[in-house]
Amino acid sequence: MRSQISRRSFLKLLALLPLLKVEVPHFIGKAKNMPQNPERPNILILVFDALSAKHMSVYGYNRETTPNLARFAKRATVYHAHYAGGNHTSPGVASILTGTYPWSHCGFHIHGTVAESYKEKNLFSVFSAGTCHRIAYSHNLLVTSLLHQFREDVDVFKKTRDLCLIDDQFSDQVFPNDFNVAFWSESHLFREGKSPPSSLFLSLFNRMWRFTHKKKLMKEYGSLFPRGLPHLHSLFFILEHAIDWIEVELSRSPQPFLAYFHLLPPHEPYLPRREFLGLFDGGWTPMAKASHFFSEGHSDEFLNQQRREYDEYIAYADAEFGRLYDFMAQIGMLDNTYGVFTSDHGEMFERGIRGHITPTLYEPVIRVPLLISKPGQRRRKDVYTPTSCVDLLPTLLHVTGQIIPDWCEGKILPTFGGKKAHSECSVFVVEAKSNPKLAPLTKGTVAMIKGQYKLIHYFGYDGYESEYELYDLANDPEEMEDLCASRKSVAADLKSELEEKLKGISQPYLVK
Repeated sequence: MRSQISRRSFLKLLALLPLLKVEVPHFIGKAKNMPQNPERPNILILVFDALSAKHMSVYGYNRETTPNLARFAKRATVYHAHYAGGNHTSPGVASILTGTYPWSHCGFHIHGTVAESYKEKNLFSVFSAGTCHRIAYSHNLLVTSLLHQFREDVDVFKKTRDLCLIDDQFSDQVFPNDFNVAFWSESHLFREGKSPPSSLFLSLFNRMWRFTHKKKLMKEYGSLFPRGLPHLHSLFFILEHAIDWIEVELSRSPQPFLAYFHLLPPHEPYLPRREFLGLFDGGWTPMAKASHFFSEGHSDEFLNQQRREYDEYIAYADAEFGRLYDFMAQIGMLDNTYGVFTSDHGEMFERGIRGHITPTLYEPVIRVPLLISKPGQRRRKDVYTPTSCVDLLPTLLHVTGQIIPDWCEGKILPTFGGKKAHSECSVFVVEAKSNPKLAPLTKGTVAMIKGQYKLIHYFGYDGYESEYELYDLANDPEEMEDLCASRKSVAADLKSELEEKLKGISQPYLVK
């Protein structure tokens, strides 16, 4: 009788092979010509998509959404005022990977990629080939599109579909060397920027194909995910499979390695495993806030229900992180690894707005987690000064003894040896998805955080040519009171600094 072995069991067995000193064929083994140097630290960057720090109990949120990250925090440096580069995936990830703000790398559109000049200015290129084994994977095709630009500097570039249950994308298979153009064309020409193809024939074929496969998968996984299989548009996946693969990849990779893993949960739609459904029903009710002029018209009742479902999805993602954390602790990986946990942007459920595709830059959508465990770290440290995702790349270069290139806009993070206090520096967040790519910044929203103050500037929108909001985050963390009128001196100083910055950013594009 033929023996049966599950996919997860097989992956677990693979993970044990390096520990048992069993030789493995090259296709699951070490990179060619990659020397082993366990004395140099590894770098592991784990990104959970659309994870707002304002919804995490490790940062004081009212619901216990992140008990496993709280365990990790006991041996990590926790940054409490850490900001994304933008309020959606493309600018957020591009800023992490280049150490520059969106106005520099220009990857600020929904399907954004970085400017040609930044293709060789990225996290993977600054860690030289032959001295560091570089790995990258993302569930999110928008991130994959960015990673594809950097593929020449990545040793193991895992395809998105390899860890998906359903994937009806075809462009990258037909044009493997032109992924970004093909992906964009498929999305906008055949799918009108969405998932299902727009033509009648392709739409009918696509629906039939997906229905057949989804029916089969729901029969297999429906009892675990009664609200529906986790997915983003046409990609269906199980987070557990990605965690299993990461464990295997880390256990077999030559050292030192640089690994960037970008996983979709808790990005919408919010579809956790069965045991997390209803976890936060009843009890606490979030503060009601007045509608914004960019309100989408959602009621507080609807937003609060969406918030509960989002929080459930965070708890599910946190549980899977806990499984990965236990694995790394068991094999002693964190003793020689910089473990970085962060996100590309947050989510918002207030002021009539849901999600993150919004012109606004309030704290829930731009304040993201950053926890870094130094090799062998045993005690928690907390940092409250404002920091940015662009600070990560120069910090990793600094701790590994490398030169920080002059194109980096970030600074070395506090506790890692930065010379200038971050409290004296300004941090920026840029929303410019309606602005032309290689042009002066004339339409968008920019937030500047400096010390306890946050200035938000809206410009170029119909009816809102130039609007400002000022908040004192130390005394008003929920951003309820706009201080532009009452603290005119503070507002004037911050406006002057921001306007000078925007002028300098746009200057290279102005026709002389």
